[in-house]
Amino acid sequence: MSLIRAFRGLRPAAGQAGAVAAPPYDVLSSDEARRIVHGGAAGKPWSFLHISKPEIDLPLGTDPHSPAVYAKAAENLAGMLAAGVLVRDDAPCYYAYRLTMPGPHGDHVQTGLVAAASVADYESNRIRKHEFTRPDKEDDRVRQIEALNAQTGPVLLAYPASATADAQIDAIAQGAPDADVTADDGIRHQIWVLRDAARIDAITATFDAMNALYIADGHHRSAAASRVAAARRVHGRESSADSFLAVIFPHHQMKILDYNRVVEDLNGLQTWELVERIAKAFTVEDSAQRVHPSRPGEFGMYMAERWRKLTIKPELIPDDPVARLDVSLLSDHLLSPLLGIADLRRDKRIDFVGGIRGLAELEKRVDSGEMAVAFALHPTRMDQLMAVADSNNVMPPKSTWFEPKLADGLVSHVLD
Repeated sequence: MSLIRAFRGLRPAAGQAGAVAAPPYDVLSSDEARRIVHGGAAGKPWSFLHISKPEIDLPLGTDPHSPAVYAKAAENLAGMLAAGVLVRDDAPCYYAYRLTMPGPHGDHVQTGLVAAASVADYESNRIRKHEFTRPDKEDDRVRQIEALNAQTGPVLLAYPASATADAQIDAIAQGAPDADVTADDGIRHQIWVLRDAARIDAITATFDAMNALYIADGHHRSAAASRVAAARRVHGRESSADSFLAVIFPHHQMKILDYNRVVEDLNGLQTWELVERIAKAFTVEDSAQRVHPSRPGEFGMYMAERWRKLTIKPELIPDDPVARLDVSLLSDHLLSPLLGIADLRRDKRIDFVGGIRGLAELEKRVDSGEMAVAFALHPTRMDQLMAVADSNNVMPPKSTWFEPKLADGLVSHVLD
């Protein structure tokens, strides 16, 4: 089986993309989704949140993992199909997906390919992972896929440098898009459909020549797809379940923001004591302004209404691809030995703030008294993530924050 293949996408009908497109299911709480869909006079009857967060259509307090929720998702999907809001392409296609995110220094643009990626290559690690998954989150996605007989949440993948693939995908994204939606957060989502069989075959061959693809975001979705495929193979139901829905971007276009840390106390230390002990592993400089780290190995620390710049001493940076990450250096030389934060997953004294919220959010959390100290990090780079995946290791928790996010509902993968 090829690394990727074209498929018959399930998409919003002409003119319906704006009504259907929704934020990813895992970035909203049930209450936030309910406000988006049911707020206002008209509401959003065709929002894909009715499928990805169907508890919003059930009584308050409904367990989002109850059988009734998955049944409601299937009911809502059937309703959108019956109403002609969602339609399926007649033949296998590839789709170009362009994201445009406005920024203070110009737009960030990335253009990728919507495809069905091989479960077998995921299982053999040709589609490489860098995170552990949680069984309960996998279970949720398995139940969602089985209830809908479709994969609706795309896995975000990256491919290594390929001028040929870049050109093939850019050639799809020409002329008027088949869907063009600017979401409430200002992100523009555009989709173009490629139906030409010869060009589809050429793209498939280009990706087949690649050594690997890399999961950027969506480990639970890909793991769930693998479980569904395995269960169907056991029962003799081999089908398009042997592929999973993915959007694949060139790694050099991917945008990772900083993933910052806040800690609620100083582990019994006074401010001056903490600074004194930090100086054993870092050079410490006072700063009259916010410290947004400009390179790896540099950190901002906000405490007691003051910013400081911390720079790890070069001799402490190892060669190991995981241990040399900034998130690891901060944990190994500060959070764990000085602040007693040994388990980032379970320790309730630490919280994480995505860089999309800015350094002002770190100041707010500390100045309010909720937290005692905040740390700003330099973003993890894609080449670092790929090196970790290539070494068959995993990233520390909360290492990457990808922006912009993909929308749900623009292309889904039905399991024939």
